[in-house]
Amino acid sequence: MTIHNLETTNSVLNNFISEVRNLSTQKDAMRFRRNIERIGEILSYELSKKLSYSYKNVVSPLGVKKTSISQKNLVLCSILRAGLPLHQGILNYFDSIENAFISAYRKHTSDTDFEIIVEYLASPSLDQKILILADPMLATGSSLVAVHDALKKLGNIKQIHIVSVIASTEGIAYVDKFFPKNTHLWVATIDKKLDENGYIVPGLGDAGDLAYGTKL
Repeated sequence: MTIHNLETTNSVLNNFISEVRNLSTQKDAMRFRRNIERIGEILSYELSKKLSYSYKNVVSPLGVKKTSISQKNLVLCSILRAGLPLHQGILNYFDSIENAFISAYRKHTSDTDFEIIVEYLASPSLDQKILILADPMLATGSSLVAVHDALKKLGNIKQIHIVSVIASTEGIAYVDKFFPKNTHLWVATIDKKLDENGYIVPGLGDAGDLAYGTKL
């Protein structure tokens, strides 16, 4: 798996990352969602540089310009519900992309042990498509592996791009074991630690709760 960690280059992206981590800024759910969306936009721009392009003649009022246009064989799949703001950010940059949604949640068998349950999936065919998987928090990597197992039944996926806001080094290593070697990970920042419950440290907390409110 090829890892693209945008934190290694200074940019305005770091401002958005600092705000989604910040306890005081997190109290504004609308701003939190918008910052995740903006992070998705920046990651999408960088991802777009690795796609295939073909030339098209574009006619302006004064002439014709040969322009390279990205090919339209993309499917964007977000993991509900935390992935929705990130999904919108990616969607802002890929106008004609097809969309898929999948649920994946932790079902705890003890205070520290859990399994990933996938219950809902709505997706077009993935045969010979480039799949963009949006998951803001790549913690243990278990959710992404479970999602991939469900999605690969929908066709022969040409290539996978994972888009995350924060990833752990442990989660990246786990995902790398199960995803195809030509997979790309686009991430805004990488944290080294997971706590005893499998949450990223320092991370930012529960992205779904911060975006949409606490759940039962």
